[in-house]
Amino acid sequence: MPKTTYLRNAQLNQALRGTAWTPPALVYCALFNVAPTAAGGGTEVSVGGYVRQSVTFGAPSNGRVYNSTDVVFPVATADQGDVVAYGIMDALTAGNLLYWANLNVAYPVQTDNQWKFPVGTLLVIED
Repeated sequence: MPKTTYLRNAQLNQALRGTAWTPPALVYCALFNVAPTAAGGGTEVSVGGYVRQSVTFGAPSNGRVYNSTDVVFPVATADQGDVVAYGIMDALTAGNLLYWANLNVAYPVQTDNQWKFPVGTLLVIED
C-alpha cells in the first residue's frame, strides 16, 4: 500500500526537522470510485449509505502491519458504482489520505451489497 506525499512529508519533517506531527488516534478505511494518487485526490464513494469505517491494526512485524479486526461497511442502500481503490484516512470525514491501493479488478457495489475486508487482508508495508 503506497504512502501518500502528505504522510511522507509529515514523517520526514518530524524525523529530520523536529517539526511535530501527531498521528491520528483512529484511522478509517475509505472506498474510491476514482483512484487517488500519492498526491491524494481520487473520488470517494458518497452515496447509498456509505461511510468510512474505522480500522484496527495489529503490531507491525518486519515493516508490515495487517488489520486485526474485520472492516465491514454498511449494506448499500443504493448503487455505489465501481470501487477501484481503497485508502487509509486520518479522519471519519474530510481529513488526509495516508495510504492507498488500487484493486486488481473494479468491484461494483450495488444496492444490498456489502463491502468487507476480513482480518488480515488490509496490508500496509512500510517502504
